[in-house]
Amino acid sequence: MAEVRLVGRRTRRVEQGHPWVFGTEIEEIRGEATPGDVVTVTDHRGRFLGRGYWNPASQITVRLLTREDRPVDAAFLRERVAAAGEHRRWLSASGLTAGTGAPRLCRVVNGEADGLPAIVVDRFGDVLVVQALALGAERLLPAVLDALEDLLAPGGIYARNDAPVRGLEGLVLEKRWLRGCGSTRLVVEDTDLAIEIDIEGGQKTGYFLDQAANRRAIAPLCQGARVLDAFCYTGAFALHAARYGAAEVTGVEISSEAVALATANADRNHLGDRVRFQVGNAFDELRRLARERQVFDLVLLDPPSFARSRAALPGAIRGYKEINLRALALVRPGGFLVTSSCSYHLSEETFRDVLVDAAGDAGRRLRLLEARGQAPDHPVLLAAPETRYLKCLLLQVF
Repeated sequence: MAEVRLVGRRTRRVEQGHPWVFGTEIEEIRGEATPGDVVTVTDHRGRFLGRGYWNPASQITVRLLTREDRPVDAAFLRERVAAAGEHRRWLSASGLTAGTGAPRLCRVVNGEADGLPAIVVDRFGDVLVVQALALGAERLLPAVLDALEDLLAPGGIYARNDAPVRGLEGLVLEKRWLRGCGSTRLVVEDTDLAIEIDIEGGQKTGYFLDQAANRRAIAPLCQGARVLDAFCYTGAFALHAARYGAAEVTGVEISSEAVALATANADRNHLGDRVRFQVGNAFDELRRLARERQVFDLVLLDPPSFARSRAALPGAIRGYKEINLRALALVRPGGFLVTSSCSYHLSEETFRDVLVDAAGDAGRRLRLLEARGQAPDHPVLLAAPETRYLKCLLLQVF
């Protein structure tokens, strides 16, 4: 097995638990390795630090799988998958996530935070949707699938390997059944709502499980409320608002396919009389509603990531300020704004600064009710801040 030896001054972050080794941190490679192989990582003195998969074509050159001197084989991968599943069962039984026992709507494996870097597995009832986002993850995926089949007995496993980051790893983009087959349109139960999702054509793996706990957190803000859900996608926040007693909910989404699915989901749950979805650019609609002096009790903002790289951050900050400034003009005094960012490169501190700036320009004041993040089944590895990406702030507006 090849050895990747690190530069002397560049090991502290890795020693403290971060699973990524960047190319600039590597002093030399001893022995032969093929991209995607598991390699041993050592400090500049040759002291063992761990094992992980290696890809010299990637900026993240090594992704550590283990800090123990042990083989990364099928038994190791089964152990990791089992531990991830047990953690979700514990979360569910403890009440930290919805349901009891083995949850059927959850993230089963969350990459680095579950010790399986660049591997994502979401469970939608009897179907698992997987992503392998690095070359090494792709090489190990068959053994991971074997473990998933053995431990969870799914009806099928579908690959959503169309994330652009795979191209940076030299991997093809694809969407296909890996094990079993069936319809890619599924109906799942979220809280007590029946929601149809599209695991083939939908965003990410088909449904935003990371916002699940935040959708439940809005319940106290909804009773009798007039609600606007901008960037509503297939309507999960909007439908939860209606279920929690909102009198009127309007959802805005630029994708006509998503709006059609959201509308069908409203009808499926007998909420069509209180929920209306429309196709539109959320930026434009927020401006139009402000010009018309529309007023809402609750505005929900859950946009896609505006900063997929650090270089995109200045433009992203302008975008986040724009939508929040327009939203603040729509909230009645004493009403609520629930606003999110899934851009890792936008820190929570900067996000709060953006909101303070927007509130100042709008002549409004904001009271923080709660600062939330991704759902507990999307665990955060404390030593790797990149694993904490979602910010969701519940705010009262004056």
